[in-house]
Amino acid sequence: MLPRDTARLRFRQMTTSDLDAMAGMLGDPEVMRYYPAPKTRDQAAAWIAWNQRNYAEHGYGLWIVETLAGDFVGDCGLTWQDVNAVSKLEVGYHVATAWQGHGMATEAAAACRDFARERIGAQELIAIIHPDNRASERVAEKIGMHRVDDDRGGSIRRIVLSMNL
Repeated sequence: MLPRDTARLRFRQMTTSDLDAMAGMLGDPEVMRYYPAPKTRDQAAAWIAWNQRNYAEHGYGLWIVETLAGDFVGDCGLTWQDVNAVSKLEVGYHVATAWQGHGMATEAAAACRDFARERIGAQELIAIIHPDNRASERVAEKIGMHRVDDDRGGSIRRIVLSMNL
């Protein structure tokens, strides 16, 4: 199962052949500005393996996002996250620097929101965002989320946005 194609984007499962693109994006200091550090190539490979496990266990995870012409845009999808000791379904997204500022994250996140509601029957969807990452917070707000909490469980302060589906 995959989200429906949008006007400009399509989704597919990550494979090991995506390592170069994912390592480039997850290793980009600009993309990973609000993470503790950019990811190494080995960490990007582990990211792909984690998502493949998510596909096998849940039927979804973070998917590769491409333009309809096949250009790599980033990743976006649904993963289970621990928020204040409660497991919640999160929509997450990363967009390669070249595609930032063009509405790609919002378009992809909206498709994943619809997938969560229509295909898996989720009742709630969250986004976990660094409090200084206004661009990511705006994406969450554009798809209908609002700030509900601070996540106090980790070593990095994060805000939680939520919406009922």
